[in-house]
Amino acid sequence: MSLSAPLITVEFTIAENPPNRLDKAIARDVPADANLSRSRLAKLIADGSVVVNGKPALDQKAKIAEGASVVITVEQPVDSHLVAEDIPLDIIFEDEHLVVINKPVGMVVHPAPGSPSGTLVNALMHHCGDSLSGIGGEKRPGIVHRIDKDTSGLLVVAKSDVAHQGLAKQFEKHTVERKYTALVYGMPDVMDPRLRGVKGVSFEGSNIMRITTMLGRHKTDRQKQAVSFSEGRHAITRARVLEQYGLPHQLTLVECWLETGRTHQIRVHMTHAGHGLIGDQTYGGKRKLSHKAGISEASLEAIAAFPRQALHAAVLGFVHPVTEEDIRFEAPLPADMNDLIEGLR
Repeated sequence: MSLSAPLITVEFTIAENPPNRLDKAIARDVPADANLSRSRLAKLIADGSVVVNGKPALDQKAKIAEGASVVITVEQPVDSHLVAEDIPLDIIFEDEHLVVINKPVGMVVHPAPGSPSGTLVNALMHHCGDSLSGIGGEKRPGIVHRIDKDTSGLLVVAKSDVAHQGLAKQFEKHTVERKYTALVYGMPDVMDPRLRGVKGVSFEGSNIMRITTMLGRHKTDRQKQAVSFSEGRHAITRARVLEQYGLPHQLTLVECWLETGRTHQIRVHMTHAGHGLIGDQTYGGKRKLSHKAGISEASLEAIAAFPRQALHAAVLGFVHPVTEEDIRFEAPLPADMNDLIEGLR
């Protein structure tokens, strides 16, 4: 425990029929407004910051009786080193525990050496202000998932330690609903003989393409991800056709949903299947389309000039980590993708 950080105490009494382990009983009965997650409580026990009936309790598995007096000494959340910046945000939902944002194209989620400012986290530091109750003892937003700088759409961010841990578990268990809209070359189709020869690609249900591979760092370009069948992390993407444009099926609007959430997963998987995203500079989203493809000259020019991957995080659904309500959000397509699609229609 830091000597310089101000301390607060949380005092409460163990209620009737406590669980048979100290850590579980304390997690059940600690006041909700203390915003102490299970993982934080485990660390506090290990640090000797939990006192039961006047004595430090160091064994998480110890039994604790109904009526026991518990005093937890906690460092107040300290100010983060991250800089708050007054950057406009499109807030879809917010309460005391979390915030859901429709992230614009071009915004990085978290500060990094190449992007020290102007990020979503910098904007949230300003927007949330004193409503941040602390993530791991520091006043900062809790990032549980990310989308690429040039991908638009929905993100949920925790404002408290409890919300952060609850959301992280849902992402870890792959129970969060995440659907993306993408504009790709070609059309995924069970009748396409080429796709039958692509390893890891199969079809299920009503022409839903399923891509199952492993994903890991590219062997020669460390900024990229690559498909593998021997190393990396397990990844599953599903995709279905929403609309198709041109003849014969030159371009397709698809809905992709993630069973796992790996870095660049949709972009790498769709490219692996031969249906790379329009505008994807990293994974080869540039193709020469024929003037005989049934697509207008203006749309052909717009496609060739599209500056980023045509990918939007359109749907986000999860169980609220505190209220346990099922909540689901949708975000409309950003103007650049919408204009491109309207031109194709």
